[in-house]
Amino acid sequence: MALFCGQLSAASLTISISNQQQQPLADAVVELRSLSPSQITPQRIQVAQQQLTFVPFVSAVPAGSIVEFPNLDKTRHHVYSFSPAKQFEIKLYADKPEAPITFDTPGIVALGCNIHDYMQAFIYISESNLVAVSNDAGKLHWPDIAPGQYQLYVWHPWQLAEQAPSTLEIVMPVQTSSTALAIDLSQQKPQAPQRGFGSR
Repeated sequence: MALFCGQLSAASLTISISNQQQQPLADAVVELRSLSPSQITPQRIQVAQQQLTFVPFVSAVPAGSIVEFPNLDKTRHHVYSFSPAKQFEIKLYADKPEAPITFDTPGIVALGCNIHDYMQAFIYISESNLVAVSNDAGKLHWPDIAPGQYQLYVWHPWQLAEQAPSTLEIVMPVQTSSTALAIDLSQQKPQAPQRGFGSR
């Protein structure tokens, strides 16, 4: 097996995340931290305000990444966070803020809007380049990952308890893994209130 691992230069990894009812879990963050740490490469992403919600609901980026907050709505928004990992405030604005925000401390950042209290989103700031968010099928995929041992961290906004990291060893050219996470099943993604005749 050691000889085989030595010949394996890269692998394809797919991870499936489910809840306690064995249903696919979207918006779960998976971070893989190598036992041989490498340099972090920051990213540049967007968290938009669209149809009076944050899009996407959950984002995940390495520490040092830059996030833009474009406002695609006709109404103005006021974006803020009181989270220890990043405290900031973008006062009432339309279109695009003057400057993006740099997230340089690992941790969880909860976003809100002072104008629309129901608006909520999260940014997971990782210590590793290998971080992603599960899709509606509860899956994440890395097409080109180095073999070796990793610490696997899983997080979800509605988790009932913090998930202890587990060890994942990449030894096969095509490898799969699965994990379950207990969440508050009563929670739903924020949605804009209905408008028009008959709405409150």
